[in-house]
Amino acid sequence: MLYYSMYDMYYVMMVIPAVLFGLICQWKVSSTFKKYSKVQTRRRLTGAEAAAKVCQLGEARDVRIESVSGKLTDHYDPRGNVIRLSQSVYGESTVAALGVAAHEAGHAAQYAQRYAPIRLRSAILPVTQLVSNAIVPLVLISLFTGFEFMINILIVVYAVTFLFQLITLPVEFNASRRALALLESGGMLDSDEIVGARKVLSAAAMTYVAAMAVSLMQLLWILARRRR
Repeated sequence: MLYYSMYDMYYVMMVIPAVLFGLICQWKVSSTFKKYSKVQTRRRLTGAEAAAKVCQLGEARDVRIESVSGKLTDHYDPRGNVIRLSQSVYGESTVAALGVAAHEAGHAAQYAQRYAPIRLRSAILPVTQLVSNAIVPLVLISLFTGFEFMINILIVVYAVTFLFQLITLPVEFNASRRALALLESGGMLDSDEIVGARKVLSAAAMTYVAAMAVSLMQLLWILARRRR
């Protein structure tokens, strides 16, 4: 049976560095958000107000904006056409809050303007979820069918995950570019405040780079195991 051994040199050299990179990125997001959550904007717009204005400028209509519990749980749900902002973003008028809120509104604008990569990501999302949900029963089946069956399962899982992460990258970077451009052109942030918002969104974007790196390294690792 295949097992994840810390003594497997392929795993140590390929996957562990990517995981550590991901942890560093998560720390960077948290620390950058915390830093710019202390910087109040001059116009005192809240995150919810900024999201509404970015949606208007980005041609995203009838988007509801709601508050949600948790830390950095902000997201856009295309099924309900709703932006959900965490408590540290929704009612706050900090540089960090406006950056995050505008980013989620950028996703709403992507859907409104039929941005191709986000439509592609939405199309493969059900497949990604199906593969993720099926992994446990398939691995249990592999206990009775052998090592090669498990290897093939993991190759499919890691390949689908990597593809999803690869498509996610341009979607996230584009949403941040839209957000920053509309925050500035809409007069919601001054140029020096835009610098802070860009740092927050850049730190967040690196977490998606790290997730893709982990998926790629896992895929390469399992392919190496299969060859062995």
